Amino acid sequence: MSLFDWFANRPKSGQISQERQEREIADGLWTKCEACGVLAYTKDLRANDMVCLECDHHMRVYSDERIRQLIDASTWKALDEQVRPTDPLKFRDRKPYSDRLRETQDKTGLVDAVQTGIGQLEGLPVALGVMDFRFMGGSMGSVVGEKLTRLIERGTKNRLPVVIVCASGGARMQEGMLSLMQMAKISGALELHREAKLLYIPVLTHPTTGGVTASFAMLGDLILAEPKATIGFAGRRVIEQTLREKLPDDFQTSEYLLDHGFVDAIVPRTQLKKTLASLIRLHQPSPASPMVVPRTETVHLGA
Repeated sequence: MSLFDWFANRPKSGQISQERQEREIADGLWTKCEACGVLAYTKDLRANDMVCLECDHHMRVYSDERIRQLIDASTWKALDEQVRPTDPLKFRDRKPYSDRLRETQDKTGLVDAVQTGIGQLEGLPVALGVMDFRFMGGSMGSVVGEKLTRLIERGTKNRLPVVIVCASGGARMQEGMLSLMQMAKISGALELHREAKLLYIPVLTHPTTGGVTASFAMLGDLILAEPKATIGFAGRRVIEQTLREKLPDDFQTSEYLLDHGFVDAIVPRTQLKKTLASLIRLHQPSPASPMVVPRTETVHLGA
């Protein structure tokens, strides 16, 4: 090859930098903010709980990362990992539901759309459930309902506060009525938890919709939400077509729900662990005060 051909075949400097940038982004070294477009070093983002350092946009995080953010190191004990989804209705759309489950499990490394377990949050024992939007849009099927119900029941039995981080598109259509039944099952377990005078806090993240919003996401003693999260039941277009009117631009955002009394507080992700710890400490029963025995005096009665 001549020297001229060698120079002619070399990629241009712009192409080199673009290929290098794409390779680094693909390797996960850099993350681009969906809101402001700024490239940030992923390690720095993780240190900031995946909140953009430039515009405070809360990037979507999944169950493993969320557990790392909330639970003290080496204290997490996963529960009910053996509970696996089946295909009782033999449902099929473009492909069988059983194939869709298997493909999603292989892709995400998850069994279903929620992880549950017991851990410590700033030294405080807590029963934690974390939904994962990667698994079929965080949809609530029989496994999600069963695992969350068992988590709540264990929290009630062991007198632990329960925290559920919600991220879901709603009930899982492939399981039909079996999916919708989970709304009542989880709600019933939460009622027993409430009767035991124990604390339940749902954390609503982007997005929280459908049957999850219509059940356990809105049944908390205190309901927290992340900034600018989409929270609602039916879709915006469905509501507008039903009401025949234009909805506000911020409709179904956590800020809109806060203004209208549906959530109690909007908590930035970087403050979430500290806030949860403070609320759990505040609601812990105070130790019983020692009994004070009144001092008595001997009274001598005269003759």
